[in-house]
Amino acid sequence: MLDFPLLAQKSSDIAFSISINGVVALIAGILILFLPRLLNYIVAVYLIVIGLVEIFNLRT
Repeated sequence: MLDFPLLAQKSSDIAFSISINGVVALIAGILILFLPRLLNYIVAVYLIVIGLVEIFNLRT
């Protein structure tokens, strides 16, 4: 009889983390796509948010 202990152990642990920078960039990109007139404001808000995240080390 063959014994495969490594194959018998199935793990369903998945590491999932969200980066603040990625979420802000995604939202900014979607807003620019649908509202191109707001490009200057969206870029300004994005830069302010990313600057605050970096200065105060706000990581999730």
